[in-house]
Amino acid sequence: MSNNEVIEKFFYPSSVAVVGASREPSKVGYQLLHNLIAKYRGKVYPINPKVDEILGIKAYPNVNSVPGTIDLAVISVPAPAVPTVVEECGLKGVKSVIIISAGFKELGTSEGIEFEKRIVSTAKRFGIRVIGPNCMGVYVPKVGLNTTFLNPERMDFPNHGNIAFISQSGAFGIAVLDWAAMRGIGISKFVSLGNKCDVDESDLLNYLVSDDDTQVITMYVEGVEKGREFAKSLRSVTTVKPVVILKAGRSEEGVRAIASHTGSLAGADVVYDVVFRQFGAIRAMGMDELFDIALSLSLQPPAKGMNVGILTVGGGSGVMATDAAVSLGLKVPKLSDTTVSKLRKVLLPIASPYNPVDVTGSARDEHLLQAVEILTRSGEVDIIIWIPYFMAPGISKELAKNFITLIKSINNELDTPIPIVGAATGGRHTAKLSTIIENEGIPMYPSVERAAKAAWALCKYGQWLRDNGTFEEYISKHMRSKATN
Repeated sequence: MSNNEVIEKFFYPSSVAVVGASREPSKVGYQLLHNLIAKYRGKVYPINPKVDEILGIKAYPNVNSVPGTIDLAVISVPAPAVPTVVEECGLKGVKSVIIISAGFKELGTSEGIEFEKRIVSTAKRFGIRVIGPNCMGVYVPKVGLNTTFLNPERMDFPNHGNIAFISQSGAFGIAVLDWAAMRGIGISKFVSLGNKCDVDESDLLNYLVSDDDTQVITMYVEGVEKGREFAKSLRSVTTVKPVVILKAGRSEEGVRAIASHTGSLAGADVVYDVVFRQFGAIRAMGMDELFDIALSLSLQPPAKGMNVGILTVGGGSGVMATDAAVSLGLKVPKLSDTTVSKLRKVLLPIASPYNPVDVTGSARDEHLLQAVEILTRSGEVDIIIWIPYFMAPGISKELAKNFITLIKSINNELDTPIPIVGAATGGRHTAKLSTIIENEGIPMYPSVERAAKAAWALCKYGQWLRDNGTFEEYISKHMRSKATN
């Protein structure tokens, strides 16, 4: 099998062996098996030499005693036993192995380092690809594959979506899954890399660039050992799909914490900044920002320029959005006399038809709808931040649906769609309407600053695509369908 074919078995196996499966609910091996069989419909083989069945499934003493083929082995046994199990997997013909077990180089002990070296040596001898050790596993909601060991009664797992998430930290990765489920963000694939004794970020980037279920790749990175390979992978992927990276360890103290956490060499943060800029990755500075940016890139087309149009129901919010956009290097241009004149004709006399376009709190639905159409068709802005206040008396519940319908219709007519992001600050009623809008493809944020950052990401990615001559190809391949769906 090719490398990508082997990597694919981590996500779409026909059969999975759980080595270290247990009958004890308090043990990792029990929860692993429990999570796996909850929704996965492939063959599952619990491996435990002391019992005949676990959770109603026949158990086997070792992988070699399994009668059928095994596409994926998930190992959760004490560290000293792992190298032997990997060798058994090799003899069985298993090519994809996830090692949940900890106790390797992350401890910094000679014994742990030696165990990990033996795993790597054995894997290379048999042509096995390994995720881990010291990881949380893989989660693919589309096929019900969940090889994590977290109790689903204490956390939620997100539904299928088009954002892949790769995390070097298992605990952080799992926390993000729970948060994404609450936020309503879908995941195509989640991978906890752990110590990265074999499979690393570059391997996954090279696979995900061709994955039809993934439109945006997000990553939590602490340190990259194979810098040249990583940069090469970034360069080949970012002209096809956006890559958003949260890089931890910006301070010296953070670097020390990483070394004690995973045994990884973090390296100078400034180097990562340069690599990300040079090879087209978008850097996020926190968890909210990571997925704010990913959400905008997954739902909206990249912008063809840096000119921002701001459409607001409140003047103060328009000013704050302007400040936020300009501070990020975006432009909030003056509108032409022609566009201002068109806006004056459809807005209330007290409205401000400039940029920001302030329809005021006295506005009705039609004022926002007519204004956004004029802005979108003007050719003077490349992206729009709209700031509705759903509690305004003239704004109806139907605005969300009508706004979405209008935007899709206009963008379907334009040569280059105009991306739109929204900021809606408020309580539960606002949140409910924002969710409706977001479910139809326009990302909504609880503050203008977060919306501005999302708009910045769409502009920066569009600039990267233009610089590399792939903007039109990206729009044609990835975004046209969104305008008509």
